[in-house]
Parts: sequence; structure tokens; C-alpha cells
Amino acid sequence: MRRLSSTVVVIAGEGAKDVISGLDGLHNVRALARGERTPAEFTDHITRTTATYVVHDADPLADVGEAWADFFDGAGVTGTLETVIEQTLADLRAERLLLPDYYVVLDPENMPPTRRHWWLGVLAGAAPARVVPAHASIAQVAGTLAHLSAGRWWPADLEGWLRALPRVVPDRAGLPA
Repeated sequence: MRRLSSTVVVIAGEGAKDVISGLDGLHNVRALARGERTPAEFTDHITRTTATYVVHDADPLADVGEAWADFFDGAGVTGTLETVIEQTLADLRAERLLLPDYYVVLDPENMPPTRRHWWLGVLAGAAPARVVPAHASIAQVAGTLAHLSAGRWWPADLEGWLRALPRVVPDRAGLPA
């Protein structure tokens, strides 16, 4: 998986677009909204950006997170989660999608429980320093960017980790086995 010279940060949650647009004027920050671009077009745009921080709203694991939450909420169709995982893995291998360095999750306390478990359990359990909760304000997120801490990268066995998600129960996500 390719890693860039910029620190790539996905801003996720309610109000992400407003926060991203407010960050664009900061020194060394390039803020991008996916808009109508395909994931591959957007990834290409990210890879050509040279700013210190690239913040955007195009979560490469969005479909997986949504399918995982639907699976455990009983709202998904059988097999959807597994299909979405395989498509995401194919897109990651082909570099149509790139994992970010960090996720800044806006107001997770206001999210439905299973979605909150996705962010603060599943993703934070895989790479604790890479998922940072923040209040949905430009000032709070700007401060968060300035204080991002180093930590382990996403799992080395990304395929194994993603394929195991159907067995990761929301209330146990991120906890030691």
C-alpha cells in the first residue's frame, strides 16, 4: 500500500464538509471535498497534493463501516458485508483507495451506538492513535491536527483484519480477546 509524503486525514461525521471548508485557509493544509469525483479520481488528486496535511471527507472504509453497522443492526442483506470488504480490498490493492494516516471523528457521542463502535472500537482498536474524536468545530479540528500523535499504522495484515470484521461484535470491538 502506497503512503504519501503528506499526512492524510479523513474528517468523518456530521458537519465534516463545513469543518473541511473552514480548514482550507490554514497554513500547510489542503482541504478537499470528494464531491462528484469517483474514488479513483479523488485518490489521484490526493496523491498529487504536496501540502503537509491533506484533509478530506472521502473515507475509503465508509462502505465497510456502513455494511458492518447494518450487519450488526440487522438492517443489512446477507453477504453484503463480505462483498463490500472484498471490493474495498480490491480497490486498496489497485490503489483506487488509500487508507488515511488519521481519522478525525466529529462528535462520536452523538452517533448511533453501532456507528460509534465502528469508529472508536473497530478502527481505534486496529490503530489507536490513528482515530481521534473531536468536537465538530473548525478550531477544535485545527487544534487536533496540530497535536496528532504517532502510533502504529493500520494492521500489517489488512486483508485478514478486514475479512475478520463479521466476527467483531460491536460491544467487544477494540477490546483484548
